Amino acid sequence: MSPSQSASFLYAENLDAFPEELKGGIVAIGNFDGVHRGHRAVLGAALGLGHGTHHPVFAMSFEPHPRTVFNPSKPVYRLTPPPLKVEMLNACGLDGALILPFTREFAGIEANAFVQDILIDTLGISHAVTGYDFHFGRARQGTPDYLRMAGAENGFGVTIVQREEDEGAEVISSTRIRDCLAQGDVAQANALLGYRWYFDATVEHGDKRGRDLGYPTANLHLSGDSPLLQGIYAVKVRTENGWHDGVASYGRRPTFDDGAVVFEVFLFDFSGDLYGQTLRIHLVSYLRGEDKFDSAEALVAQMDRDSAEARAALQSLQPLSEIDMKLLDLAT
Repeated sequence: MSPSQSASFLYAENLDAFPEELKGGIVAIGNFDGVHRGHRAVLGAALGLGHGTHHPVFAMSFEPHPRTVFNPSKPVYRLTPPPLKVEMLNACGLDGALILPFTREFAGIEANAFVQDILIDTLGISHAVTGYDFHFGRARQGTPDYLRMAGAENGFGVTIVQREEDEGAEVISSTRIRDCLAQGDVAQANALLGYRWYFDATVEHGDKRGRDLGYPTANLHLSGDSPLLQGIYAVKVRTENGWHDGVASYGRRPTFDDGAVVFEVFLFDFSGDLYGQTLRIHLVSYLRGEDKFDSAEALVAQMDRDSAEARAALQSLQPLSEIDMKLLDLAT
């Protein structure tokens, strides 16, 4: 278990499995993809209401993304797939999470049935907290104002959290963060998240060409819908044995075969076998785009420069937030 996780955190994937210990609690409702700064404003409001009370605080979210359900030919890339979303919600200090399957049938529930059957009868909530743009029920008929009125009529409180803006007065959203990753703007993506974006992937066997170049790499595959711009990155990597600094290349290796897209990670000052391990990769900075070199020697010379730049970026790494500190174990 990561230091960011609590053993007492309760998690359910359907209403039938909803824990008794969370009933009567304060629920934060939202999609929470990325659990970015805007989402954490909603979660923080719920935690603030629960502070000093006997009410548990939990999140209700949905998978997959509604746009994926209604337009499956264009699935929405998940910044935090369900396991990572649950981990992030845990790290935020909640008592639990309920991640409900989002289907066309679920989307067709009448707004009053969502309130009565789910929020009241099943969850028994004492308070609901949502963002300003949260809608629910058939045809999105459940608006924030509707939820306020339903709470007043049924005896539970409702808090609507206004939109969270960045330092440039632009709204913080998962879409903006995906766009930043697609443009290689890791710094902005991480600033909007409030932590270094990360993913998990399992090390696979490759062609071992990096070993011949003096840069043995761990080969990973990202999901096919990943928006991440191909290029070179400074990364923090967690293996089974702890944290390591490194440099990564994401692309098709144009100097050699221009083949399938692969994420290759070189760990500094490391020797050992990583095959089969699931690594956690935190993106720290984008260094450059992927280039084709005239020779292996020219490529190695550039890799030396990339490594030096990555080491410099990682040497004075400071946490972006308390969550970032937890995720990267920077407090230890």
